[in-house]
Amino acid sequence: MNKNDVEFLFEEDVQEENQDEEFIKDPSLDNVFPDKDIDIDRLLNKFEEETKDFAEKEEKEEKSEVKEKKEPKMKLWQKIVVILICLGLICGSGLAFLLYGPYPNFRNWLITTAMTTMNHKYLATWFYDKDTIDEVMQNNYVKESDEETDLDAISFVDYSNSKVMYKNKYEKEILTHEEGATFKLININEEGMRGYLVAIYDPSKVKVATASNMNSSGEMLTTIAKKNNAVVAMNASGFYDPGYVGNGGKPHGAVIKDGQLVSNLPRSGVGGGIMGFTKDNKFIMGKMSAQEALNKGVRDAVEFGPFLIVNGEPSFIKGNGGWGTAPRSAIGQRKDGIVLFLVMDGRDYLNGIDGVGMVELTEIMMKYGAYNAANLDGGTSCGLVINGKLTNKPVNGSGKKTTRAIPNAWIVAQ
Repeated sequence: MNKNDVEFLFEEDVQEENQDEEFIKDPSLDNVFPDKDIDIDRLLNKFEEETKDFAEKEEKEEKSEVKEKKEPKMKLWQKIVVILICLGLICGSGLAFLLYGPYPNFRNWLITTAMTTMNHKYLATWFYDKDTIDEVMQNNYVKESDEETDLDAISFVDYSNSKVMYKNKYEKEILTHEEGATFKLININEEGMRGYLVAIYDPSKVKVATASNMNSSGEMLTTIAKKNNAVVAMNASGFYDPGYVGNGGKPHGAVIKDGQLVSNLPRSGVGGGIMGFTKDNKFIMGKMSAQEALNKGVRDAVEFGPFLIVNGEPSFIKGNGGWGTAPRSAIGQRKDGIVLFLVMDGRDYLNGIDGVGMVELTEIMMKYGAYNAANLDGGTSCGLVINGKLTNKPVNGSGKKTTRAIPNAWIVAQ
């Protein structure tokens, strides 16, 4: 190798070194590799701390995952079951308190309401023994007046040509009507009650109408009204319901129609007696036989009870009267001769309409001036038909919006 070759190689090495030096000192990398001393120990300590923190975090997450696996979350259906069980326990405790707690009002209401129904007595016998039921019934009853109705106290009044000073709003509702009207419908909506009062201004038009095959099978109230061309019709007698599957055909007690005795089966044992209209169109009530009623000139009558008002005085009612609350019907007459039909709704619990008992039924009839009044068959039998259409809102014991077949009805003939 000659001198020139050696010089050439030396120059190449120098050039390469110069190129490396220029690359390291490139200004664009000054921020990445600052030209100052680096504290290696501090960086290592920081790295170790961050590594330790990361490891601890990883360890915690692993433990959390293991815990979740050991204690799985409750499924939705399991939560629902737990909630339902809790609600059941709460409701069960509340029901037990009502049934057997120190306050007797609910117990009295349940027993008296159930025991006066035709097919739901089990609602009382499920929860109470016979002694408890008997005790409640003995402390809730109606004691009727022993007086006979005073027919001489009924004096028909013609208000058409006179100015009237009304005693109260109920009197005004009765006496204000269209000229020549046969009847007037008055809606009752107060204190959780819903009902329908019909004032009939000509008592001679009030009669008994029977099902076509009474004593064999009953008919719906709308059918009885249609067949008799009635402008108003209301249920009347109670009836036998053997095994709770009766067809409404056999009425309790006597039935008199147009002065003739058309049925005379045993009485119902619910108090009261014969109630009806004489040939003088006066409403008579009495604990008399069918023949005695005919001898007194009764033209149309049925037999049921209890009597609510006799000669202007209400019957003594202890507790709730022993009838609980339910749909109810009643008939009565004022001293001025105006006849009152009353039908009260019940069993409409969603709207707060439970029904009424003997106390409320009597109070309503008293407010509207009834001088004599009696309870009629209630429950699913309750019905009021006006001009061919069912006016009340019946509900049977199963919650269906319907009435049932009955043996007879009070009607207002055209």
